[in-house]
Amino acid sequence: MTQNLLPHHIAIIMDGNGRWAKKRLLPRHAGHKAGVNTVRLLVKLCAEKGIEVLTLFAFSSENWRRPTQEVNLLMELFMSALQREINNLHKNNVSLQIIGARDAFSDKLQQLIAQAEKLTEHNTGLTLVIAANYGGHWDIVEAAKRLASHVEQGILPCHEINEKLFEAQLCLANLPEPDLFIRTGGEKRVSNFLLWQLAYTELFFTDTLWPDFDKVLLDKALESFATRQRRFGRTGEQVSENA
Repeated sequence: MTQNLLPHHIAIIMDGNGRWAKKRLLPRHAGHKAGVNTVRLLVKLCAEKGIEVLTLFAFSSENWRRPTQEVNLLMELFMSALQREINNLHKNNVSLQIIGARDAFSDKLQQLIAQAEKLTEHNTGLTLVIAANYGGHWDIVEAAKRLASHVEQGILPCHEINEKLFEAQLCLANLPEPDLFIRTGGEKRVSNFLLWQLAYTELFFTDTLWPDFDKVLLDKALESFATRQRRFGRTGEQVSENA
């Protein structure tokens, strides 16, 4: 596939870890551990293909509703994965960014996140974004609060607020919006993920559970993306004329 037909930014909801484990008569956390292996593979594949940004939905703001034991195990897995993988990411020129409300995490986890981001901040290869304790509604509300504060302080006249200023307050403001959204596990919804940023993103759904997602399926998603005509409100004829 030629480089100009590849997405710049892929966003993925990694769904199906628990069901993968249940099918194998394993505890749910075994599925989450297997899912980390898939993350490692996808990071490698995207870096090799020249994808600029890979954003993964690791833990939503709604996931706190899960059983306490599972949440605690997810937090432990997040921490251990950071400790184990960060040097390898740095070695491979990957820049790591974590988006979401960090104040709900333990002090130790917050410190690890800050250290990992600082270590990799100047890397120029793939940007890996992990959405943890993230929700699209939260992202939009936080952006609105920051703009409201600027208006309240007299820094920004209310009538000057526009889409560009609003986008600048969102979590992915420094990155291109996702071109391709992938969701594994058979569900066909975006589940409060990057609600603003997915406005014109191409969607790809698969029944495959996340631990089983592989190079073949990534290539299938990329091939599907390459066939899409991205019009952004224009007609097909206009797009063809400007191609």
